[in-house]
Amino acid sequence: MRYLLTIILFLILTHLVSAQASTPNSVSNVLLRNEASFGVVLHSEGAGMLYRRGKHVTGTRKRILEIEGVTMHHPKEIKISRSDNSKGFYFGKLNSLYFARTGAGFHRVLFRKGEGRGAEIRYAFIGGGTLSMAKPVFLDIYGTDQKTVSSERYDPDIHNSTNIYGRSSFFTGIRYTRIYPGFYGKVALSCELGDNKDRLRLLEVGAVADIFPFAIPVMASQNPQNIFANFYISYSFGKKWI
Repeated sequence: MRYLLTIILFLILTHLVSAQASTPNSVSNVLLRNEASFGVVLHSEGAGMLYRRGKHVTGTRKRILEIEGVTMHHPKEIKISRSDNSKGFYFGKLNSLYFARTGAGFHRVLFRKGEGRGAEIRYAFIGGGTLSMAKPVFLDIYGTDQKTVSSERYDPDIHNSTNIYGRSSFFTGIRYTRIYPGFYGKVALSCELGDNKDRLRLLEVGAVADIFPFAIPVMASQNPQNIFANFYISYSFGKKWI
């Protein structure tokens, strides 16, 4: 995943250089104060979706509200797939994590769109609350006869590679999901692309950290975590209006 992020970041930077050399079809002096966008997020340990609502406070500063949902994997995860029809599973994984973030912050313009430029460069600081949903991992386990299979919550003391058949259905054990409240902070650099004044296309790269007062167990072989830090890339599209 980190190698993929590096490649995408290189492509984005190449695009920014070429975009800064382009000339917009038309330039309007009307400030469209409001914007709303929806986007996809790819980060170093997972992926997700993003919604943002922004409003200009000044010509170069904008308030932002955002809602984001992402999956969160562990860097020590190793997926095991058997040759039969069973579902692949991550050996030693205790919980699957899903983060829901709600936050506020601001964008500030570094380089505005104008004659000779086809992109607007901004930086952003955003922070808010995170809810981590830790869903216990359930696996299909062979019975003593090695023929029948039953779904059981993963227990590293009794389950191993010899008696695990595969991953259970996603919905198995969902009622045992535990919620961990926390908070997050995000710093980003973004580029608004395109010449259409009332349409929004935004590429963003940044770093985000989620911090929880209570440590979350993810892998049986690793200590529970309080901090999850990642780099991310997002692409958003939306609209602007006065």
